[in-house]
Amino acid sequence: MITDSHTHLYWPTFDQDRAEVLERARAAGVTRMIVVGTTLETSRSALALAHSEEGIFAAVGIHPNDLGGPEDEGPSAGTLGAIAELARDPLCVAVGETGLDFYWDSVTKERQIEGFRWHLELSAAVGKPVIIHSRDAHQETLRILKEDLSPTGPGGVMHCFTMGGEEALAYAEMGLYISFSGVVTFKKNDANRAAARLVPDDRLLVETDCPFLAPQHKRGKRNEPSFVTGVIECVARERGSNEDTIARLTTENAARLFGLK
Repeated sequence: MITDSHTHLYWPTFDQDRAEVLERARAAGVTRMIVVGTTLETSRSALALAHSEEGIFAAVGIHPNDLGGPEDEGPSAGTLGAIAELARDPLCVAVGETGLDFYWDSVTKERQIEGFRWHLELSAAVGKPVIIHSRDAHQETLRILKEDLSPTGPGGVMHCFTMGGEEALAYAEMGLYISFSGVVTFKKNDANRAAARLVPDDRLLVETDCPFLAPQHKRGKRNEPSFVTGVIECVARERGSNEDTIARLTTENAARLFGLK
């Protein structure tokens, strides 16, 4: 059994062959997939998939890049209330993705920070872990988590982790899980592979973030859950382990984090 801990299977590029994508995933041993919303609409789509497909679970939230431009007022109270309601669905297993993305400047830093903190509060309120996106924002992400993440709360995961070993250990020491994607397989990403060697066994996850970031052997193609085996292969090699062990370990960790039976 393999768990792909972060997918966007509602994405339009899957509309023509979603059933076949799921069939290929299951044939590859990927029997559990977390479908992660980035807006109210896609959060609803993620939950709809969870209610219609065995082995699929949802996460709901608003991505930092989807919080509205400078001319907008940001998510309305109605939108935030709807996200909070979705988060209470039994097949919703996490809040997010949320976090900070300072690579792009389409959303102000202040609004991103406000949105991040709102999601952390929701995570604590519903007792479900938070899925965290952090791009070019490590120090601010770490500061907010130190201030707002409850040490006795439901925890969370640094999704699609792209940084190095020092950063990985800083998050792992806070009790967060670290999820590696196809990025760890990229030829020039030695720092990320170093991080994959250092993360403690009980904090390790794998994901595709599909349809984005296909692993090196599939570069240029639409990513899909079956490709997570390429991530597992790379992580196993870096850790001096084998693929079966990493598949089992990361699936057990995902079950513990997300409360999967």
